[in-house]
Amino acid sequence: MKGILQRGSKKGLELTWTLGKVIFPVTLIVTILQFTPILPWVMGKLEPLMGWLGLSGEAAVPLVLGNFLNLYAGIAAIISFEFTVKEVFILAVMMSFSHNLLIESTVAKRVGVSWWFVAGVRLSLAFLSAVLINVFWKGGGEVAQYGLAPEKTADPEGWTEIILQGLQTAFMGIVQLALIVIPLMIFMQYLREKGWLDRFSSWVAPATKFLGMERNTSMTLVAGLTIGLAYGAGLMIQAVEEDGVSKKDMYLAIIFLVSCHAVVEDTLIFIPLGIPVWPLLLIRLLTAIALTAAVGFIWNRLQQNRKDSSNEHTYHSI
Repeated sequence: MKGILQRGSKKGLELTWTLGKVIFPVTLIVTILQFTPILPWVMGKLEPLMGWLGLSGEAAVPLVLGNFLNLYAGIAAIISFEFTVKEVFILAVMMSFSHNLLIESTVAKRVGVSWWFVAGVRLSLAFLSAVLINVFWKGGGEVAQYGLAPEKTADPEGWTEIILQGLQTAFMGIVQLALIVIPLMIFMQYLREKGWLDRFSSWVAPATKFLGMERNTSMTLVAGLTIGLAYGAGLMIQAVEEDGVSKKDMYLAIIFLVSCHAVVEDTLIFIPLGIPVWPLLLIRLLTAIALTAAVGFIWNRLQQNRKDSSNEHTYHSI
């Protein structure tokens, strides 16, 4: 057991260092940017687009903060304005698909998936879902009643306080990362060496097969679903290095997880905003399943056609 603890801790520290080199600078820069004219400028440019999504101009504020920072920043911005239930629901769906975009997309790049691919899929899902909800849902015109919400802190004054807050936020992000990744890697090392990962893979094999992936992708999906894309990237990196997860399966796993990751936490935190959360959960799950299964089916068919064509060419050559 001591050996498992040492090996798991070592992997956890290595992954914390690998992900921390991405998370720390991005968090620091974005935290500082929110106190400069840059983010307000971006918000102003987005205001004309809001009408197409069934949102008022003020909705650009939580969208930008949610995408540049995280869901908590987006929610804190929502409660600063008076939105209708429909507007809050649209914002919740959009930010569920697309939040913490810089960090999570950059972390996903560490497993060999294009940054632009991850960001593009997430933003496309966010905007498409908003348009569809705006077109087909005719209700929700009443003003949203907010319940408990994240506590708002006083803005720092001066560049010194701004930079200190950025450093503190970035440092705490690394601490939080380590507290999650290191125990997780120890637990995963235990499961791996005791043979539980093989058993678990066989249990969820039907689900991964339906989505067009091999069974060795199962732990990547579970990690992303439960602890999120950024923290789940630790298991993804390990899966690529040790389990031989193919590039195709990693892309399919990313497609699934950008649609639906940290699904329990990301859904529950919207409850205080006074919106129906079950539809939010179902939209994310069904979108992830349908999109991944469709892409996986097409990808596997194309691979099979190329294989058949290659075999036929070899046969005729003989």
